[in-house]
Amino acid sequence: MAAVCVAAYGERSADRENQRNGYRPRQWDTRAGTIGLNIPKLRKGSYFPTFLEPRRTAEKALMAVIQEAYIHGVSTRAVDDLVRAMGLTGTSKSQVSRLCEEIDERVHAFLNRPLEGDWPFLWLDATYGKLREGGRIVSMAVIVAVAVNTDGRREILGITVMPSEAETFWADFLRSLTRRGLRGVQLVISDAHEGLKAAARKVLGAGWQRCRVHFQRNLLARVSKTHKPVVSAVVKTVFAEKDRDQAHAR
Repeated sequence: MAAVCVAAYGERSADRENQRNGYRPRQWDTRAGTIGLNIPKLRKGSYFPTFLEPRRTAEKALMAVIQEAYIHGVSTRAVDDLVRAMGLTGTSKSQVSRLCEEIDERVHAFLNRPLEGDWPFLWLDATYGKLREGGRIVSMAVIVAVAVNTDGRREILGITVMPSEAETFWADFLRSLTRRGLRGVQLVISDAHEGLKAAARKVLGAGWQRCRVHFQRNLLARVSKTHKPVVSAVVKTVFAEKDRDQAHAR
């Protein structure tokens, strides 16, 4: 309003071009609910805030807050409390679901994007989590593939959920990456899972290297608590050596 009037609120100025003339109520309907606003009026002409224009940044930011809360496991009731605290009239479970469908669409597009160029180094890993399937809770493997291209850029190439880390599931996952354009893989880095190693060899024809993090984790699991700090320091020193001979000398 200061820019429109060419003067701040209550300021006496010879440059003033307009004056405020109270407010008019307006309901701001967003995809998450409705916010009551008081829009300033002018003595001459009209004023309409740019953030109320369709699909403006303010609404996108509001939607992002709700989506982020949902992603982190916040319940629909807690999301409703959140949007009320932000001035909205509240949001329903169906509204939250519709908003989160947009997340699914973006994730689907990201995980199915074409892969261009060569990706010499590919990291593969898995972690297990509890998922609801067919009305019961089951343990599933969440798989992630991260790679570095010839420009040195690191990207997440793919994420999927599998029943286990059996070779057949790893092979299916790697084939899905090659169908999207993955090529030029020279080295696969992972833990020492035999099914993964076999799938990488058959599908990608690439070399394999044991992940340092997994190696150190497996090693320390066999060491007493008293000796873990010393062993960990020695392993880090070995990995810091410039060549194989110096590492063996350690």
